[in-house]
Amino acid sequence: MTDTRGPQPQYEGYATGPLPGEREPAPGPSGPYHPPQAYQRPGGGTQGGQQGPGQGGGTLGGVQATRKPRTGARTTPRTRKARLRVAKADPWSVMKVSFLLSIALGICTVVAAAILWMVMDAMGVFTTVGGTISEATGSNESNGFDLQSFLSLPRVLIFTSVIAVIDVVLATALATLGAFIYNLSAGFVGGVELTLAEDE
Repeated sequence: MTDTRGPQPQYEGYATGPLPGEREPAPGPSGPYHPPQAYQRPGGGTQGGQQGPGQGGGTLGGVQATRKPRTGARTTPRTRKARLRVAKADPWSVMKVSFLLSIALGICTVVAAAILWMVMDAMGVFTTVGGTISEATGSNESNGFDLQSFLSLPRVLIFTSVIAVIDVVLATALATLGAFIYNLSAGFVGGVELTLAEDE
């Protein structure tokens, strides 16, 4: 069987060039393939919010965009708080503390009484009041009641010291009894609750 079509034209691209599978890839920077987009995103961004290679951030009109902090972010540190409950008061420790505090209060009372007596004596209060009481209670046979000798400084200090000692005993006993009563009441109601917070 003979070919009657005659000589066929040769395609120049296939005759002179390599086949499609034998072509070498086009020279260029290697990287991920990005399909063409119909509309270009403003600022040169890519699809999905990803940045292209070599870009540090999106640009708008040739100006480098900077990330701004969120305005609704909490800037002040949060103050930590803790709720505690005084479940029991140690009677022995309460007695020691109340004893020391009552002694300090008794010493302050004695010192304050001595200072007050010296101030009143310097102002002449005892002389004036004592003379008035002597004239009111005196008679022809006696001079009356002597207020200055009765309210002398040693007597005032002794009287104040006795009051301070009584105060020490009563305050210590009442504080210790109060600790026992608090422990009994805390067993029923749970005790006093305190809310503690840190300084800002």
